[in-house]
Amino acid sequence: MKLRYKLLSLVVCALFSTNVLAANGSSDPIKVAINDWTGQHLTAHITAQLLQKAGFNIELVTAGTVPQLAAIAQGNIHLQTELWDNNVGDIYHKAVEDGEIIVVGPLGLQAREGWMYPGYMEEKCPGLPSHTALIECAQAFAGPDTFPKGRVITYPASWGTKSKDLIEAAELPFQPVAGGSDGAMIAELKAAYAANEPSLMMFWAPHWLHAELDMKWVDMPPAHQNCGSEPEHGFSPDHVNDCGFEQANVLKIVWHGFGDKWPGALNLVEALNIDNDTQNRLMLEVDIKGRALEEVVTEWIDANESVWADWVAAAQ
Repeated sequence: MKLRYKLLSLVVCALFSTNVLAANGSSDPIKVAINDWTGQHLTAHITAQLLQKAGFNIELVTAGTVPQLAAIAQGNIHLQTELWDNNVGDIYHKAVEDGEIIVVGPLGLQAREGWMYPGYMEEKCPGLPSHTALIECAQAFAGPDTFPKGRVITYPASWGTKSKDLIEAAELPFQPVAGGSDGAMIAELKAAYAANEPSLMMFWAPHWLHAELDMKWVDMPPAHQNCGSEPEHGFSPDHVNDCGFEQANVLKIVWHGFGDKWPGALNLVEALNIDNDTQNRLMLEVDIKGRALEEVVTEWIDANESVWADWVAAAQ
């Protein structure tokens, strides 16, 4: 009788678990895209672990930034937790317009790309972070190889020429110096920072560097759709094409059939929110301290139930 009771209990529990999952989505695995940078890996793994807590089966699928879009539109990948919409091309916009890809909403990251400087430079250049002040004290950012012009470390040449183009268009008193790689750029910045020397660099956020160093952003004129024809929008009233850099939206996107197949999972994805401070700190643990990404993600989840509990509850 005792054994029969235990077996009956197991059957009831199994049926209950199956019914809960059936009510909230299919038992088929949700295929989550994995791209090629640490921040996206963290976001994807956090989401995957939380979906598993809610009872869903998960499969992580490695995919390129652009190739993943066709896979999502066709239902071969179901979820991208961190899409930067300034680097996806026309295929993304067409898929969204055609209803093949659904934009769930912003992830919570405040993406930024532009020129940044160490906080101590504000003593040497009063008026920062204003771009007007930056121009007026360009010599404070000069190096021996650029004097009297200020020195700007730009992206490696293979990444494009945004800073160089802006400097030329606005006739700014700065000399662009291309970094050899992101590692070389960071090494140069750290050396300048340690010596309290001038530094101005094209960079982006989120990034672990912001969790380690006190860096500030230059306030540039915002990007404008008419910047190429109307001079009043940029650095100078006498030039065109001299606005600041267009900023990305960081979005959660899914296959168009996601909500019908996994309605509970969609609720969780809608609630999911990751901010810059969180991602910066976790990237520092992985990229600089050399810890395993899965370990860092699990540690964050264990320590932050108050953050994600409502997200998981929304899926159940």
